[in-house]
Amino acid sequence: MKGIIDRFEGDFVVVEIEGDTKDFPKSIFPIEAKPGDIIVISDNLVKIKNEETAELRKEIEQLMEEVWED
Repeated sequence: MKGIIDRFEGDFVVVEIEGDTKDFPKSIFPIEAKPGDIIVISDNLVKIKNEETAELRKEIEQLMEEVWED
């Protein structure tokens, strides 16, 4: 299952998956996980997709630059 970390709430991580949000225990996430990271969850193990996360952040930065240019 693939998603994006939305936020941390206490002992839970809120992940957006296909437009919906779902809570997962913080204990299954790597310590370095942060909001905006693209992740894959499999068998209660979470892996951060660093390359995809970097690409997404770059796209967002480009969109923000376009908005602020006007």
